[in-house]
Amino acid sequence: MESKKLLEADMSTPKYESMNGGLPDDDDELLDIATEIATETASTTSAGSNQPVLESSTNILDSSEETMLEFGQYDDFHTIDWVRDISRDRLRHKQISRKSKESCWDLIKGTHDAWSGWLCVLFVGMAAGLFAGIVDIGASWMSDLKEGICPEAFWLNKEQCCWGSNDTTFDDRSCSQWLTWSQLFGIHTENAGTYILDYIIYVLWALSFSMIAVFLVRTLAPYACGSGIPEIKTILSGFIIRGYLGKWTLIIKSVCMMLAVSAGLSLGKEGPLVHVACCIGNFFSYLFPKYGRNEAKKREILSAASAAGVSVAFGAPIGGVLFSLEEVSYYFPLKTMWRSFFCALVAAFILRSINPFGNSHLVKFYVEYNTPWFFFELLPFILLGVFGGLYGAFFNKFNLKWCRFRKKSRMGLFPIAEVMIVTFVTALLAFPNPYTRENTSVLIQRLFKDCGPVDDSDLCDYNATYAPNLNNRRNPYGEAGTGVQNAMWQLFLALILKGILTIFTFGMKVPAGLFIPSMAVGAIAGRLIGTGVEQLAYNFPDWILFDEACAGGQRCVTPGLYAMVGAAAALGGVTRMTVSLVVIMFELTGGLQYIIPIMAAVMTSKWVGDAFGKEGIYDAHIHLNGYPFLDAKEEFKHTTIAADIMRPRRGDPPLVVIEQDNMTVEELETLLQEEDYNGFPVVVSKETQLLVGFVLRRDLSHALDEARKAQDGVVSNSRVYFTTHVPGPLDVGPKPLKLKKMLDQSPFTITDQTPMEVVIDMFRKLGLRQCLVTHKGRLLGIITKKDILRHIATLANQDPDSIQFL
Repeated sequence: MESKKLLEADMSTPKYESMNGGLPDDDDELLDIATEIATETASTTSAGSNQPVLESSTNILDSSEETMLEFGQYDDFHTIDWVRDISRDRLRHKQISRKSKESCWDLIKGTHDAWSGWLCVLFVGMAAGLFAGIVDIGASWMSDLKEGICPEAFWLNKEQCCWGSNDTTFDDRSCSQWLTWSQLFGIHTENAGTYILDYIIYVLWALSFSMIAVFLVRTLAPYACGSGIPEIKTILSGFIIRGYLGKWTLIIKSVCMMLAVSAGLSLGKEGPLVHVACCIGNFFSYLFPKYGRNEAKKREILSAASAAGVSVAFGAPIGGVLFSLEEVSYYFPLKTMWRSFFCALVAAFILRSINPFGNSHLVKFYVEYNTPWFFFELLPFILLGVFGGLYGAFFNKFNLKWCRFRKKSRMGLFPIAEVMIVTFVTALLAFPNPYTRENTSVLIQRLFKDCGPVDDSDLCDYNATYAPNLNNRRNPYGEAGTGVQNAMWQLFLALILKGILTIFTFGMKVPAGLFIPSMAVGAIAGRLIGTGVEQLAYNFPDWILFDEACAGGQRCVTPGLYAMVGAAAALGGVTRMTVSLVVIMFELTGGLQYIIPIMAAVMTSKWVGDAFGKEGIYDAHIHLNGYPFLDAKEEFKHTTIAADIMRPRRGDPPLVVIEQDNMTVEELETLLQEEDYNGFPVVVSKETQLLVGFVLRRDLSHALDEARKAQDGVVSNSRVYFTTHVPGPLDVGPKPLKLKKMLDQSPFTITDQTPMEVVIDMFRKLGLRQCLVTHKGRLLGIITKKDILRHIATLANQDPDSIQFL
């Protein structure tokens, strides 16, 4: 019974529109409803009036229909009706267009309505850029706070503090104006005592940041945890999750993502920035009734907001638009693409004006390469793609296993303890290694960076000489020194540590993005392979692979480029992104010549990852949480038909229906009390089962309540008609109640022999919640969105009961 209930796949919406966009017979009547109701009601209720009471009933119902037109709210954890909401917007637009010809004020209102979408995305872009700037500045400062402080200006991070240093031999790791905590306590000699003191303070700061973050999330905004992208994808597909895009979620997630990143956990803030941007989009949409009162139209703003979130996360406006189109959006018309681009552009401009990193770039790890790549390098680039696909399959499999264990075991009852334990282990293992101790964005910046003549970091410790001409100084190129060798071992350990810790970190009850940890793993692997290829080219320049490109001892390999390609491959393997990821990486480097290496690695990564499972991590978490999401990218290859999954099945009770002219008010009220279906098919009679239409539970309940309150003469024995004409004289028996206008006379119907491939395409492309199954006009059953999801899960040898929501 439960699986066939419309409550599991439906939610009521405005009364009078059909599910395929059909409108009432008289549009003008609905458009002028506000002025007609008062006149008609007065005339029909006046003493001695000859107007039948039946028409008064209709008018009162029209009044409630107008209210539903204005608001059209849905309940929590229900699916919206895309077709009806779009139809409502067309009706509203038609009304505004007609009235704009009547007066100058109405013309101004119509003009405002026309450009309100652009104004809304302008506000969203500006706010998204502002929030991203605050988050970037706060996270950078608090991350450095674990290691020390700038006494002369405590509000500056390490890099900003050292900008004013007069040290002539200063590198980006230390300067005289930046003091570690041991130095601040008066211990200036480096020994075991200072190391242990800095170690302890580092761990304590990490635990403090994590404690505050998880406490704020658990007490004030439970929806502020995680990445948010799986839920954003589900919401954009038409699902309602009240509070997930609320103001408290916006504030708490913005604060706690800074705390979580600063704690040194293996997570990033880029994914949560998409959630924050969508919260901003949800907030501003309510300033414009066109979007705030229409859930389908609101999702156009949310799609633009998600593009702005990626734009400020990576400094990639075009990549943000493609990410919204490829990865998260369900309904993406052409006008939404232009507004998304405008929103992403505004967000990037605001963030660039704030300049949070002080380098005139939107991200910490922006890099520019001027060296070309050579054809022989395609082989290691493809190997990096293979690594990215294998890592993505490994990560997705074990992260999902850990998340299932968390949901089913008692560990899920203690989220604060879990966060504190993971933080303690992470800080304890990260501090000894300089590449895991620092912020992950700083690590990626270091790995992407090409070695220059004055770089003295371990990664650039080559036994190399430089040309004496300062205008023609070569990059260091030679045999790897001790520093490079030590760095390789440290990076290898960092690769293992971050790869494992991210499995346990992603999914905890703190804001946790996956972009940066995945990119870090790939960047480490790329730097390792790049350095290895570089040393091969240096030591064996006469090999056939290096013969032409590296002739004469010229430098032909750039390890930083390998790090960038590896980062794209690992992120692609985890998320299965393709086009948008390539464009994001292109915008990060500003070099068109590196498109082919990135494309080769990303495509290889996807192919290898798909060999182990076609789901990316976000789609996998959607299914793990039981959200009702029909992925348009999945193919249905089975040969089942509608009759195989419709309800009721053999042995089930018959489908509950309403007869069009043979039920009383009391019988309908009893039906609503005894059954919790969210809608009822209307038939000519239970014997013939000839389909007339479909009526929603909420509409029917509201109409009966209004009739009881406002209609004189409507009693329990009053007969209810869903027809245009009432048979027989009106003065015999109790006064009837006519509910024709609330009946959806053209619900989506299919035959019992319709292939399921067609049915699934209908649900995907039209946003349906239910579909009636008929045979020669006779009603046989119903198919809901949940029935389809359970059918797909069953065919995939998965648990159909994992679909928990509508």
